Amino acid sequence: MALKVYLSGEIHTDWRDQIINGSSGLDVVFSAPVTDHDTSDDCGVAIMGAEADKFWHDNKGAKLNAIRTRRAIEDADIVVVRFGDKYKQWNAAFDAGYASALGKSLIVLHGPEHQHPLKEVDAAALAVAERPEQVVRILRYVLEGTV
Repeated sequence: MALKVYLSGEIHTDWRDQIINGSSGLDVVFSAPVTDHDTSDDCGVAIMGAEADKFWHDNKGAKLNAIRTRRAIEDADIVVVRFGDKYKQWNAAFDAGYASALGKSLIVLHGPEHQHPLKEVDAAALAVAERPEQVVRILRYVLEGTV
């Protein structure tokens, strides 16, 4: 049976592609949030109608995205959460906390500059990686027991 891995976090770099491509040949099925920023932000109003107030516009989109995200995290065997350099990614921290609360195996991915601000998130993770290829090696080890 395939290992189900949810790839959460920043959407501004190709880290997901690096992990997916690097995992070629492994029995892994990947899932991810909608990574097109405009689609993710506007899904609620596109489906359920416009809102005059930006708060309600964002609220509709956030709730629809939460349906997708909750399902994907609950279904995953492993949740990988990437914190990038460009933005604060509060949603990524929320996903890490949700995965941890569900007892999911959590891998956190970020550079050394985020070590201190993410210390609590890192403490909840079973592995903390700095590069996508390290995540691939973790998945290979989990599946094949090889380093």
